[in-house]
Amino acid sequence: MNKYLRRGLLEIIIAIVLILVGYYLMNLQNNWYRPLMILGVISFGIGFLRIIYRLLRKIDRNALLEKRKEEKQD
Repeated sequence: MNKYLRRGLLEIIIAIVLILVGYYLMNLQNNWYRPLMILGVISFGIGFLRIIYRLLRKIDRNALLEKRKEEKQD
């Protein structure tokens, strides 16, 4: 598990908590739910992008290792 996956999962968990707290505050008629939900959505997006970035790096790394292996065999 590399740092991008860990950070991405952590940000998604934080986003879920922020959105749940936002819904709770919305039921209490508290206006602080708006910024919490905005932060939650932004955090979710960043976490999702980090996980996608991790997958792209892994695919790129595997392709690079495969290319080096082919060059070494030639």
